Amino acid sequence: MYEGVGDRMRDSGIRGIQGLRREVRPVAATAVLVALGVAMSACSLSGAPDDGDTGQTRGADRLDTRTAAALHAVEKATDRAGSARVSSSSVMGDLLSMRTAGVLGWAGEPVGRLSITYTGGELAESMRALNSSSMEARLLPDAYYAKVGDKFAARMQGKHWIRYDYDDLADLPGGSGTYLKDQLRNTAPIQPVKLLLASGDVRRAGTETVRGERTTHYSGAVEVAALADSALKDQLVQAGVTTETVDIWVNDRNLLVKKVERGELSSGRMSSTAYYSEYGVKAAVTAPEGGDTADFKDLLGNSEASSAPPG
Repeated sequence: MYEGVGDRMRDSGIRGIQGLRREVRPVAATAVLVALGVAMSACSLSGAPDDGDTGQTRGADRLDTRTAAALHAVEKATDRAGSARVSSSSVMGDLLSMRTAGVLGWAGEPVGRLSITYTGGELAESMRALNSSSMEARLLPDAYYAKVGDKFAARMQGKHWIRYDYDDLADLPGGSGTYLKDQLRNTAPIQPVKLLLASGDVRRAGTETVRGERTTHYSGAVEVAALADSALKDQLVQAGVTTETVDIWVNDRNLLVKKVERGELSSGRMSSTAYYSEYGVKAAVTAPEGGDTADFKDLLGNSEASSAPPG
């Protein structure tokens, strides 16, 4: 949205991210970077209300009937689709920019397989120093896996994958871990739609052809302080988001083809653009080999991994 992941907008809050990076370098930096990629790709925030939630209903009540019905149709069609292929690009001020591509599934337990490339920013420079300018990520029902480069792996007895149990993520300092956990557990690309419904400030901006598909364009603005839904508002506040514009392009099957989000974080400007295709694509994901995997919780107890500065 984010995105993705993430988003966020998203990201355990830039403030929370920077706090993590200070406290558990460099392992937490890896967790944050990949979680950001997932959040941006998935375009989702946790804590979003269901269709019947009071906060979302209040926003929808301020929309014209046709627009509200169209956005609710997108939610329902996305839920039925169950999976999609996604490609995205995101910029989070001076902190990070990235490209992400892969497949996300949300029919039942959330799963995903993503390739993430860090293209700029402070955290990207730290990752390049560790030979990890690109990364593979896998989301499974019980845990999230991130693949690191050889230089980083050398700090983990040669293991190339880090396993993040979702409950372990929730125990990270400052409350930001709970946010990361929720981000990774929400893969359906419906957060932009929920934001528009919650804000009540959205208009139909015409029809356009996007990547060969005829789409309807919806555009809106989100003022976080004015959101009626407290759960969604809290998530955005935690991410450091103050204002955001949301644009979505929906095809004749009520599915997102493209979304663009731009906003103000507490640390600067953010933007995220994502494209979705091949809804219903197979999203089978397997865990990496156990012998090549280190557990995040164990790494936190490793003084060499947790105290050595990146690079």
